[in-house]
Amino acid sequence: MTSDSPIGPIALPETRARRVIEQLLEGSGVALNGQAPQDLRVHHPDFFSRVLRQGTLGLGEAYMDGWWDCDRIDEMACRLLRHGLGERAHTPSERLMYRLQSGLFNLQSKARAYIVGEAHYDLGNDLFERMLDPTMCYSCGYWKEARTLHEAQLAKLELACRKLELAPGMRVLDIGCGWGSFAEHAARHHGVEVTGITISREQAELARERCRGLPVSIELMDYRDLSGRYDRIVSIGMFEHVGHRNYPTYFRTVSEHLTPEGLFLLHTIGSNSSEITADPWVNKYIFPNGVLPSAMHIARASEPHLLLEDWQNFGPDYDPTLMAWLANFDARWHEVAARYNERTRRMFRYYLSVCAGAFRARDLQLWQMVFSRQRRGRYDAPR
Repeated sequence: MTSDSPIGPIALPETRARRVIEQLLEGSGVALNGQAPQDLRVHHPDFFSRVLRQGTLGLGEAYMDGWWDCDRIDEMACRLLRHGLGERAHTPSERLMYRLQSGLFNLQSKARAYIVGEAHYDLGNDLFERMLDPTMCYSCGYWKEARTLHEAQLAKLELACRKLELAPGMRVLDIGCGWGSFAEHAARHHGVEVTGITISREQAELARERCRGLPVSIELMDYRDLSGRYDRIVSIGMFEHVGHRNYPTYFRTVSEHLTPEGLFLLHTIGSNSSEITADPWVNKYIFPNGVLPSAMHIARASEPHLLLEDWQNFGPDYDPTLMAWLANFDARWHEVAARYNERTRRMFRYYLSVCAGAFRARDLQLWQMVFSRQRRGRYDAPR
């Protein structure tokens, strides 16, 4: 909390900005200074003008600064999105600025590829080790039969392996391998040889350590610098960083490095809209230059290069995944608090909570797709 922020809710100011916010919230089930878990408690008189002026960026930064609190930000976000406040929460200048930037520049060019690794994934392995489960999966778990986060992540990894029809001796490429969760699982349980690539130095270092003794190679590399052919290719939770300008290059690269009888599994968050947008707060503090693909984006970009064999949506499973990460984060924050500050803690709590609410509201999706290079025969995907 900033030094000029009072402790506890304040008396709501009689201002136009406050009245506008109240009108926007009307009917959403979210109240100002209410008693329900999803209600927003205001600690600073300038909160309302800040949010009206800066939209979602101002809302997120105000939370990081301690200007407001909420017991269940996830439920608040879900209710606001279901109320239709998603796009309306972005100011016209926010939308215009991102469209101009993404139209004039390739925000995900090779020269800029390592920005998100340095800004987010390199923040500190100690923090992510406490937030995630022992697999170190930083993507949606599969909760069909799982009861815990660890079970859900193991189920997701095994589902991907079964969809890829892995067999001992295959050469597998993992694009965006993270901390080596899939590479370790596939090599250990399916006898395959895995090459994993990441743009995060911290991830690469820990992935090599976790995969020591297994037929796994971890490289610090952009996908556009790949060489060689692979029997199977997988990409879990990386496509969100590719960017719409690079989708054709991405799918062409996958096709060029996949054997004729090979399979490619793509696991990505998906947007309900094909409009090229990014939340300003998430773009600034969590995933710089990230953008979510729509179903149309993926279909159009992949069509000239690969054959779509299967498409599964288990977006609702991201809600319990994110809430489990939040519970881990809260329970173990004290172990790393000396290395970080209170603003970082609030930043992560806000990020995890808002994203959980977005998936709960079905504002975001999680897709797993399987592609081939028009290989022979029928493909039946496991579930």
